[in-house]
Amino acid sequence: MKKFRIGFAVLALGLMSFVAATNFTLDLDKAHSHFGFTIKHLGISDFNGQFTKFDTKLTATADDLSDAKIEFSADAASINTGIEQRDNHLRSADLLDTEKYPEIKFVSTSVKKEKGNNYKVEGDFTFHGVTKKVALNAVLVGKTVNPQSKKEAYGIKFTGAINRLDYGVGAGFPEQMLSNEIKFTADLEFAKSAE
Repeated sequence: MKKFRIGFAVLALGLMSFVAATNFTLDLDKAHSHFGFTIKHLGISDFNGQFTKFDTKLTATADDLSDAKIEFSADAASINTGIEQRDNHLRSADLLDTEKYPEIKFVSTSVKKEKGNNYKVEGDFTFHGVTKKVALNAVLVGKTVNPQSKKEAYGIKFTGAINRLDYGVGAGFPEQMLSNEIKFTADLEFAKSAE
């Protein structure tokens, strides 16, 4: 009988560990999220724009997100700089060629928790039909409970930069006109849901 009780206790602990390791998903709150970029114009000013159609899915088992898996995609044609003529040119074959390369995509391969609420996120970034390894910085800005939905909400900020020439973007434009570096910033809000 004693062996049975010990075996049952071990089984119960194992089941508790399994439950504790259950995956959860963070679904993007699109109404409170933003995906933007910055590129320097003529070497003297930062020019900003955004992509208005994008989605992100984040899954994890650890509450501190240290084992998170992140998938991000954006519609390249949704680029918006506030001037329609310029946006149409950005969509053209001169630059993004959005008809041929409609999707911007990032899939994480590792997430490493660093000091405080900072993370280093590495993964495959696909832009203009080219996929390369990139490293992003992420900050868990905070967690709270949304008083309307009653769901736990997470705010996460991602930042990173690429060289546009590595992706074949705007090769006809010299760096004196458009900087080779493009900086990306994603301010994202998520709602937590159990799987």
